[in-house]
Amino acid sequence: MFAVTPDPTFRPRCFAIVPCAGVGERAAAGGPKQYHPVAGQALVAHTLSALARVARLDATLVVLSPSDEQFERHAPDFRGERAWVARVGGATRADSVLNGMAELVARGAQPHDWVLVHDAARCLIEPAWVDQLITECEDDEVGGLLALPLADTLKAGAPGPDGEVRATTTVDRRGKWAAQTPQVFRLGLLQPALRHALADPASAATITDEASAIEALGHQPRLVVGNYENIKVTWPGDFALAERLLRTRT
Repeated sequence: MFAVTPDPTFRPRCFAIVPCAGVGERAAAGGPKQYHPVAGQALVAHTLSALARVARLDATLVVLSPSDEQFERHAPDFRGERAWVARVGGATRADSVLNGMAELVARGAQPHDWVLVHDAARCLIEPAWVDQLITECEDDEVGGLLALPLADTLKAGAPGPDGEVRATTTVDRRGKWAAQTPQVFRLGLLQPALRHALADPASAATITDEASAIEALGHQPRLVVGNYENIKVTWPGDFALAERLLRTRT
């Protein structure tokens, strides 16, 4: 029997998926928040510009709603061989990511390739942070995500007698982290993890990011320390904060 010598030139590819099919109701932006202008560009245009500067990404796939007719107008610079678009968005983020992976497979992605999922609304992402995540996870058996150890005191709240929200107890923050994106996992692990999670409506409601689907299979994703500026634009006041932070970089 002959020994197989590993090919030293072999490198799994890394594809980014940006789910961009949401309506952004909490942001109260008068439309999908990813198209709201921030510092002179649509929010998603900042996100895609940063990912385009990550040389280790073989391509970035933006997953849009099938009815989306705005994307090309708001992200005119997203073009070229590494810029892919698929109007296959689903009802939830998990549906959109799963449909996006099917598109990657159709374009030649293999189970050993990495899938890096990033929120369109995290428009302050820096290429260096993405590179750091890839570097720390490229030899990991599971994969991982950017996250921050919680610094604030956590409170559990409940409605008071007049409908106001009141603190009921203080939650122990030790060992708790705030998850961010990107999150990166092998296609051959993330795809079945999301399929498994979405097969059960009860468990599907608990899958709020890719890592939670991986955890549901019993795996432990690696936590890579992120950055406090990597905010997710969610509430109306977040737009002004993102604007100020982006202006300081120009």
